[in-house]
Amino acid sequence: MVVQQFSHVDTWVFDLDNTLYPPSADLFGLMDARFSAYVTRLTGLDEEQALKLCAEYWLDYGSTLAGLIEHHDVDPHDFLADVHDIDISHLEPCEALIEALRALPGRKVVYTNGSHNHAKRVLAARGLSRQFDAVYGVEHADFTPKPHHDAFARIFAKDGIAAPSSAMFEDEERNLKVPHAMGMKTVHVHPDRHEADHIHHHTDDLADFLSQLSR
Repeated sequence: MVVQQFSHVDTWVFDLDNTLYPPSADLFGLMDARFSAYVTRLTGLDEEQALKLCAEYWLDYGSTLAGLIEHHDVDPHDFLADVHDIDISHLEPCEALIEALRALPGRKVVYTNGSHNHAKRVLAARGLSRQFDAVYGVEHADFTPKPHHDAFARIFAKDGIAAPSSAMFEDEERNLKVPHAMGMKTVHVHPDRHEADHIHHHTDDLADFLSQLSR
């Protein structure tokens, strides 16, 4: 039974975007438009070139923001406030997820490469604000993004998270490599299964998966 493989876990760490809401909500589609507009204003590139640069920075640095800080001296607070200024009114509470999280024993934490404010807005829209003990954005890691080891180390030190007794839930498989190396149980939350040594479990239905873990 899957619950037995999590019997040692007392801290549950969740990514936010495309993890605590379904990819079909397409918040990244809304954010992409703001990403490209911001980078166009900053660099003078056209929209297509701006999006290409965003993708390159994401691949090379872990996030577009990290690349912009490195090469363009961007104010990270201004950037995050701008790109997260999107309409999320179509997000709805998920009672099954709310109940599954409520039933989980131990501490529950959100850790996102987005901003703390973005996370709080999304959690409120999903009816999940009361289900988490702490919420961390990329600013709490001094703007070092996942998948870098230093990012996880900073957040885990702030919260007092002991990796060997914790689990990490992520939609981006590359962001599970460091947690796995640190000794965490890892769960890839994604419509498509990805087989890799650093992924212990996969689910395309987070609420259903979590419902199996209450004990």
